[in-house]
Amino acid sequence: MRIVFYLLVTGISAAVTFGLAIVIWKLSTKYRLYPKIRARDVHTRPTPRLGGVAMFLGMVVAVAVASQLGNFSIVFTEPGKVLGLGAAALIIVLIGVADDIWDLDWLTKLAGQIIAAGILAWQGVQVSTLPIGGQAIVSPYVSLIITVFAIVLVMNAINFIDGLDGLVAGVALIANGVFFVYTYLLQAQAQTEYFNLASLTTAVLIGACIGFLPLNFHPAKLFMGDAGALLTGLLMAASAILVTGQVTSEFATGPDQFTAALVPGFIPILLPFAVLVVPLLDFGLAVTRRLRAGKSPFTADRKHLHHRLLDMGHSHLHAVLIFYGWTLVVSIGCLAYMFVPATIATLGIAAGLIILTVITLAPLSKRKALESVAQSTGTDDTDAAAGVARYDGLDAASVEEDDLIRPKEART
Repeated sequence: MRIVFYLLVTGISAAVTFGLAIVIWKLSTKYRLYPKIRARDVHTRPTPRLGGVAMFLGMVVAVAVASQLGNFSIVFTEPGKVLGLGAAALIIVLIGVADDIWDLDWLTKLAGQIIAAGILAWQGVQVSTLPIGGQAIVSPYVSLIITVFAIVLVMNAINFIDGLDGLVAGVALIANGVFFVYTYLLQAQAQTEYFNLASLTTAVLIGACIGFLPLNFHPAKLFMGDAGALLTGLLMAASAILVTGQVTSEFATGPDQFTAALVPGFIPILLPFAVLVVPLLDFGLAVTRRLRAGKSPFTADRKHLHHRLLDMGHSHLHAVLIFYGWTLVVSIGCLAYMFVPATIATLGIAAGLIILTVITLAPLSKRKALESVAQSTGTDDTDAAAGVARYDGLDAASVEEDDLIRPKEART
């Protein structure tokens, strides 16, 4: 019956977020509280970007309700961590809202992220040990640097993939759902306290994503903006750090048979990266691409993974579902190591990745077929030529950007 209390706070977070999201959408539409469309944007009509505020308030209400439930009382015996998480979240939301309205420079945003991560570390939410053998990080300065770096990395990784309707909310919902199952089963097998800050944070974030997704799914009426994307990344990083320290403190020094029965020692490190595999991959590629071009790693462009999927020929919905699929296969595959032999889990991941690769690259195969038809029939085959253009990424990108830049009456 313990799971009922988590379902309760998740439901409250979802309901409040959904209600506030509708209010924010209506007010933003009425008073035109939305920015102009940028050349790199995928959407073609101005859309409000303040959905992150609804998510934040929904989670705040859910945590407030949890504080009044006796089962969660142990979570609030360390008020410093709870208040630190709340303060960091508030700073991130304020920075995100300011950026969504006034378009802050990257240095200001980065400074705000570092301050928020520093507050979390200062209040005890930090990487102090490794879950492999309970190895402690000797220097507190090293612990602080690692913690701040990890939190800022995850926040920006999540923010970087926020380019398609429902993408971040859906990926976060899948990733946090798998992560919650992991944390809950971890407590069940260890026979320790079910109610902890890591699981509570994950539960309210799941609720916020559920409540926000109906207004954010394609075609989106409301975006979460930087406030929502950075907040999602902050909470995912915090819950991962909290549960990693929990695994070490509770289990790493325990009997060897417990560790063997539960999960290999590397899973607490591997799983957070697994659920973030898509955002981290996109972040790494973007930073490498921009640094090689001599630009700031935070310079905006139209070369993210979701842009590339669209340019390959995938529809908006198909591109989002492909991201969902990659996240689902890798995160559930990693979790499977807890229940099945490593060989079976590895084969399952491999099979899933192969299927997703075929689906991802399918438009390229269709494009090759169209090109062959066009070459064999000559240039007079307008249908084949049109089909090739449909799957030409560069043409698609240039056409979309041109459509966004030119006034509507000038389009043909």
